[in-house]
Amino acid sequence: MKAAVIYQQGELPQYTDFPEPTVQNEDEILVAVKAVAIKHLDKGRATGKHYSAGGVPGENGRVVGGDGICMLEDGTRVYGIGISGMLAEKAVIDKRRMVKIPHEVNDAVAAALPNAVIGAAMAFRYKAAIQPGDVVLINGATGFTGRVAVQIAKYYGAKKVIVTGRNQQSLHELLSLGADETISVLQDDEQFNAQLKDIHAITPVDIIIDYLWGHSAELILACIKGNGLFTNSIRYVSVGSMAGDVIQLSAANLRSVDLQLTGSGLGAWSKTQVNCLFSEILPEMFQLAATGKLTIKTTIVQLEDIATRWNMDVPDGQRLVVMIGQN
Repeated sequence: MKAAVIYQQGELPQYTDFPEPTVQNEDEILVAVKAVAIKHLDKGRATGKHYSAGGVPGENGRVVGGDGICMLEDGTRVYGIGISGMLAEKAVIDKRRMVKIPHEVNDAVAAALPNAVIGAAMAFRYKAAIQPGDVVLINGATGFTGRVAVQIAKYYGAKKVIVTGRNQQSLHELLSLGADETISVLQDDEQFNAQLKDIHAITPVDIIIDYLWGHSAELILACIKGNGLFTNSIRYVSVGSMAGDVIQLSAANLRSVDLQLTGSGLGAWSKTQVNCLFSEILPEMFQLAATGKLTIKTTIVQLEDIATRWNMDVPDGQRLVVMIGQN
């Protein structure tokens, strides 16, 4: 079969022949792959920089890609998590972790949506315990997952959604997706702090979903620091670290505010929560997409072009999706 294979960590994947994977037990199933989204997670694993990355590829190489849209033998389309690499014509998936795709949702959208749902809905539901009427701040909302997070926050009943980002046009576009206020991270620190403090004073922030971390997280934490009076409960959830992996955190932040600081990612959820992702959350979000209540944009490439498209720049807020066996 044809596949995207890496032979050394950090190298570009190559379009080449690779042995077809084989099923090892009754919980596995061989499928034909139709579409795979390329995420920061996939690139981090390919370079060995993501904390969930495995060992070196080995002399025979390794197929990249962790999840995608597949076709079962009976023609049913499903989203599945790969046991073998997914950027290939065939893959083995865990049949306990697959979700049927509504026919109204095309392959590209179906491939791109799950990672963003995982990066947003799992944080909202299981780390932030979102409730109707909550005020939500999304740090780094102009990216693909951030855009989905804005829509999911509103779907879950957020009273107000505040978004931060660099691209002013993208920030403006978020207003049409449900955001209520925008804050540019390109402002100087004093302006950023003043704007966020004013917003927080009028409508106290209940939930912060952070895709950037780094200096912007330091600014946000400084803005919500208390002064010895009673404060509202704030649930701060780190999901990504696009602006840096390390911050300076004042102990006063933890003592002066009713603050819950946590993370949402691989290894941070219970088995029950992951089971719920496949049985409830993803089916619900696919249905929202099918009815046009959850919208995303994708950039489509073909598997045979993987080496030249792996690191391509895609428009802000879009996801790169590799189509397999489709032109």
